[in-house]
Amino acid sequence: MLSLDRQKRILDLMKKRKSALVSDLSDQLGISLSTVRRDLSELEERGIVQRVHGGAVLLEESDEAPVTLRADLHREQKQRIGAQAGELVNDGDTIILTAGSTVEAMLPHLIDKRNLTIITNVINLAYRLSAYPHITVIVLGGWLRHSEFSLLGHITQQSLKDLHANKIFHGTYGLDSSYALTGVYVQEVETDRFLINAAAQLIVLADSSKFNHAGAIRLVPSDNIHTLITDTDAPANAVADLQSAGIQVLLA
Repeated sequence: MLSLDRQKRILDLMKKRKSALVSDLSDQLGISLSTVRRDLSELEERGIVQRVHGGAVLLEESDEAPVTLRADLHREQKQRIGAQAGELVNDGDTIILTAGSTVEAMLPHLIDKRNLTIITNVINLAYRLSAYPHITVIVLGGWLRHSEFSLLGHITQQSLKDLHANKIFHGTYGLDSSYALTGVYVQEVETDRFLINAAAQLIVLADSSKFNHAGAIRLVPSDNIHTLITDTDAPANAVADLQSAGIQVLLA
């Protein structure tokens, strides 16, 4: 049995009870204990399970809808935010674009830039950018998170050690003005930290629905943000808190 087939069967079994013992998986699948442990280690590296003594626990995926469905939510606000973000990109810049429908809304506003280099770990962004040969595109490898079209994990992180960008344009699962950018998917958060550290400026794109919508995992403190672009429906008190912390807030 191929490793991917084994791992799919392991996950199918774990979904019933959200956890499993190595010995039980070995018995049910008819494979050795060492093979189960190796498969669970690979699944843990991909952020799908967490190893515990004697077995593993299935990590809950985000309740966030796939990016293809989210594109229609707050579409007008995202388009305005994308246009505003495009104005912050200068000719000759090297920028990082991360996953998410709000970041994707930037693309139409980048095609007229000259000598632009875009680093991304998002395969649908890379595909769309392939139509513009005057834009240099660096695509990072990694494990595919299907719902986001994003590539994650140690392969992505290793690639970033040799790269540097002027700016990173980053979407977010949730934004708490007094706490942090937050996420819900361990592997994505870990990779996003490497992406953020590879850029001189963190520019966050977040429509007003992201405020006070916190995930369980802290990505970076809010004072790491250089600029936040949001829409005019963002809560005024949260905007004021961010501005008082020295963060530039642009309302699109």
